[in-house]
Amino acid sequence: MRKMRWMVVFLCFLAIAINYIDRANLAVAAPQIEKALNIGPAQMGLVLSGFFWTYAFMQMPFGWFVDKIGGRIALPLAVGWWSVFTALTAAATSVAGMFGCRLMLGVGEAGAYPACVKLVAQWFKPAQRAFATSIFDSGSRVGAALSIPVVALIISSFGWEASFIATGALGIVWVLGWFVLYRNPSRGDLTGEEGAEPVVQPKATRKKITWLSLFRHRTLWGMMLGFFCLNFVIYFFITWFPSYLVQTRGFSLKSLGTLGMIPALISIPGGWLGGIVSDGLYKRGWSLTKARKTCMVGGMLLSSVITVSAFTTSTALMLASFGIAYGSLAFAAASIWSLPGDVAPTPDHVASIGGIQNFASNLAGIVITTFTGFMVQLTKGSFTVPLVVAGGFCVLGAFSYLVIVGKVEPLHLPDDPPQDLAATQGAGGH
Repeated sequence: MRKMRWMVVFLCFLAIAINYIDRANLAVAAPQIEKALNIGPAQMGLVLSGFFWTYAFMQMPFGWFVDKIGGRIALPLAVGWWSVFTALTAAATSVAGMFGCRLMLGVGEAGAYPACVKLVAQWFKPAQRAFATSIFDSGSRVGAALSIPVVALIISSFGWEASFIATGALGIVWVLGWFVLYRNPSRGDLTGEEGAEPVVQPKATRKKITWLSLFRHRTLWGMMLGFFCLNFVIYFFITWFPSYLVQTRGFSLKSLGTLGMIPALISIPGGWLGGIVSDGLYKRGWSLTKARKTCMVGGMLLSSVITVSAFTTSTALMLASFGIAYGSLAFAAASIWSLPGDVAPTPDHVASIGGIQNFASNLAGIVITTFTGFMVQLTKGSFTVPLVVAGGFCVLGAFSYLVIVGKVEPLHLPDDPPQDLAATQGAGGH
């Protein structure tokens, strides 16, 4: 079972990597699709945003669904669904058809993070949770990095349609592997020194905890705002970054597949380091609140250097600012994705809270894709305004995690005095 814990994290890592390849391949193929469909940046921005509408609004329902049926079934169901619609995107011959496929893609991909958060909270205790989270979350950066050279190679060799068929097939292979390898833990496997440390167990006498009662907590609103700010910047990388490199910086398809990978490659160890530091501070006696907030606030503040890229003509400095920004966001994300397990009032609310914060964060995807498309068109190809605004959101996100998010501890249940919950967190205090 100890080996299975890390196998689960590795499978979650692969699922998230495929998730990001499937959502990012449209961004890499965007210049070719614009020519094929004879559309402009504003229409391309609309197509890019289609995914985020369903991805954002399905987060909360999917979080509830994951808490009801468990990650073992929910995760492969999600991967299978989005893989089918990734492949079907190759058949789209109009803006409406492509927009519809992206909507359906978002429905399936909405289940990925809530399911992975649920699985990590099930298998790992708080002192190990940020590092385990950083591993599966790094799949997003690996997927984003691989999508550029892999999709670019497929497009140059076989056309943009082939990239969607190939990445869709990859997800189906993952689903088969999941059912072969995954085993549910028994109760005894998650107790003792090596087992997960469960969050507060519900009492029969407690009132039913509704979603509405969760929204009474300031911490949840801070998590939503902070993650919105982080994803506002992250989704520039996933959607408009390839077009920025080609159209503004003059990158060829070949250089896009090499130099364009640098920020995403930097972000991979950045995320792992964020998990190691967050858990390490907690193990050294820092409160869970200080350990998580130090990483989240510090990472968000440092990521504001993305604005430098808007004012330099140096390709090296531009790539360095993007790399530092992406790495810092990944550093913060390890703690951010640990929060649902850290603050959930019961084990039955981990995926729901993960879905709620991810819902807010992915509204940023709708905003950044559409906003950038219109600003590029209005300013005749300039990305300066979107990049400056992105830097501002980094600072706002740091403020949200520092001030609005309260103590990192299970949210108080209707009849729970705070002191009862304080005893549930284990070593390190609050």
